[in-house]
Amino acid sequence: MKEWTRRNWLRVVSGAAVGSALPAFGDEGSKVRETSGCTLGFSTYGMKTLTTENAIETLANIGYGAVELTVRSGWDADSAQLTAKRRGELRTRLQDTGLVLASLMEHVYPADDKQQRNAVQRLKLAAQLAHDLSPQRPPLIQTVLGGGNFEARKQELRDRLGDWLDVANDARVTIAVKPHRGGVVSQPREAVWLFEQLGKPARLRMVYDYSHYAFRDLPVDQTIRTALPFTAHIAVKDAVQEKGRVVFRLPGAAGTIDFADVIKRFVAGGYRGDVNCEVSGMVWGQPGYDPIAAARTCYANLSKAFAKAGVEPA
Repeated sequence: MKEWTRRNWLRVVSGAAVGSALPAFGDEGSKVRETSGCTLGFSTYGMKTLTTENAIETLANIGYGAVELTVRSGWDADSAQLTAKRRGELRTRLQDTGLVLASLMEHVYPADDKQQRNAVQRLKLAAQLAHDLSPQRPPLIQTVLGGGNFEARKQELRDRLGDWLDVANDARVTIAVKPHRGGVVSQPREAVWLFEQLGKPARLRMVYDYSHYAFRDLPVDQTIRTALPFTAHIAVKDAVQEKGRVVFRLPGAAGTIDFADVIKRFVAGGYRGDVNCEVSGMVWGQPGYDPIAAARTCYANLSKAFAKAGVEPA
């Protein structure tokens, strides 16, 4: 891990200034499609048993406007395993279906030097895949940060994220960190502290997922006010209290989170990214889970939330 010096910080600020002048999540010469609203997407994190090609076709047929591909080790779209031929085929499939490739899910954990080296390598692989699959509009790369105590680790996390930011700037991609229930970064204000320490760089953003704040005395309006200036991606799933712990459900299945309110608040604040249905491992790991039925249920539930919010999915 490098020492975070003033020279490093100035480099980041310079990168942020350049990045802020570029089209969102795109290359210098690209033009991002303007939309009047947000896309409604689905993550293949909830489709581990399907090929990526099948998942893309299925989601397009259901009516989704965007997709998040899970590129972690063990998934069909593992960035370390996809051949050049398949990358080309997937790129064509995305173009043919019209699905926006909104994000790549790659969870890496910078807990020690060895894990940091692995994280940097995996982020580089994901960044290359982002350009291979969508060169005109490379998707963001989302990740969590693992476990631990934030106050004890925040200086270390700042420095390790500085290394990640170098990857993002060099590869012209955006890395989005998700505050995660029980994680070392578990709420928006902690992620914002890290961003501020690094000069609020344009290529280091946040994933907003209220299921990780529910039942924690963290109101929706408060978390959105904190997260909104830094949010590049929204993930949605339900959360319920069960036998003394919080468990996740399909978005809209439990009715504990008002997703219409979340969508309305973000759109009013200027957000124009993806609202992505994420199926928790608590759900897809259950016997009899059907990924296609789950995708249809999520689409029906979130379409109603968009309509209630007065927002038409792009």
